[in-house]
Amino acid sequence: MHELILGGAKSGKSRCAETRAAHWLALPGHGAVLVATAMAGDDEMRARIERHRADRAARVPGLATREEPRALAAVLREESLPGRMVVVDCLTLWLTGLLMPLDGAPVDDPAAEVDALVDALAAARGPVVLVSNEIGLGVTPMSRQARRFVDELGRLHQRVAAASTRVTLMVAGLELPLKGPR
Repeated sequence: MHELILGGAKSGKSRCAETRAAHWLALPGHGAVLVATAMAGDDEMRARIERHRADRAARVPGLATREEPRALAAVLREESLPGRMVVVDCLTLWLTGLLMPLDGAPVDDPAAEVDALVDALAAARGPVVLVSNEIGLGVTPMSRQARRFVDELGRLHQRVAAASTRVTLMVAGLELPLKGPR
């Protein structure tokens, strides 16, 4: 069973995914890995990433971490095993890395990367929980680049939601089920 967890900043979506992983890890013979997609472009982001590592280790000690900002489909194929949950945190930063990378050229059209991700999700041999920011509820951004990002993220969410058994919206730490078993 795959799940997409959406929400705004500090809505509780990462904590919700960690809770899913903790419950999974409590079952005999189960493992879990978190695939972190953030890249540290400045000191504040480096500190944020380090804080997330430490907090995650304290909250979910058995949750392994793999950091991969770009090759998400390949990592999902490698890490997905029977009995192992893969948590991806988050799709928003992954897409940012494709469209607005800190180093290298941006991807002109992320459709092939999204197709590869959806294919990897369909081929996953264990459960996958994907976290992403829902940013399409606000006003239309003023810049062309920001509008494109909102559009591409919305398309990504639609594709991943269609491929997921369950979709959850997080608001103020509360889970609002949108699709699938409750």
